[in-house]
Amino acid sequence: MSSPSEYIPNRVMSIHAHPDDQEFTVAATLAKWARAGCEIVSVIITSGDAGSNDPAHDGSDKPALASRREAEQLAANQVLGIQETIFLRYPDGELEPTIALRKELTRLIRQHKPDAVVTGNPEAWFYDTSYINHPDHRAAARAAVEAVFPSAGSRLMFTDILDAGYEPHNVKRLYLHGSEEPDTWVDVAETIQTKIEALRKHVSQLGDWDVEKEMLEWATETGKEKGLDYAEAYRVMVLVNEEEDSPKE
Repeated sequence: MSSPSEYIPNRVMSIHAHPDDQEFTVAATLAKWARAGCEIVSVIITSGDAGSNDPAHDGSDKPALASRREAEQLAANQVLGIQETIFLRYPDGELEPTIALRKELTRLIRQHKPDAVVTGNPEAWFYDTSYINHPDHRAAARAAVEAVFPSAGSRLMFTDILDAGYEPHNVKRLYLHGSEEPDTWVDVAETIQTKIEALRKHVSQLGDWDVEKEMLEWATETGKEKGLDYAEAYRVMVLVNEEEDSPKE
């Protein structure tokens, strides 16, 4: 159950580089918010068309893989209760935090006006001694953070977006997963199995791997510090004074 002090946004935008990034990281939180009535928009920047090492396939198979992975993402989002999915279809493995990408994310934030944006940690390069963070993850996170601030709320930044009718919007909270020093833990005991069910929709990436054991262990370890059975953890930037509904300076 949600504690009285736990923040539940009314509208959220989840921004990630590839199909399945969201499910591996924040899906239980999103499922919990969706159950509470939150409207969620899932933005997938690439369609994961480089996500195969099968020697039987070459570059000609990339469009088919992208289509399959988009279908898997739609199925996963349906499990989570996510209402809208947006595919930007940037090339997988070649993502950079360009002005063009930031501008596109800025337009989406102004269009959908989320209270909160959920994305990765743009500063994360290494986890333990066994995992190098994918450069697409860092690029997506950096572009998302810079779209949240300063671009989405700055009236004279990207004035062609303004001319098209997209007024500035100030995101209230920014949730960064993958931080080595989180400050917010979400109790996901009620939705950890929903996360696992959603993750299993990414068959092209999982193969025969049953992810339940690892996901439960991960959520257990994350929650241990706060006495929670299962948790997902974040660094949260509180960008707008809730009472005044204005951005912090």
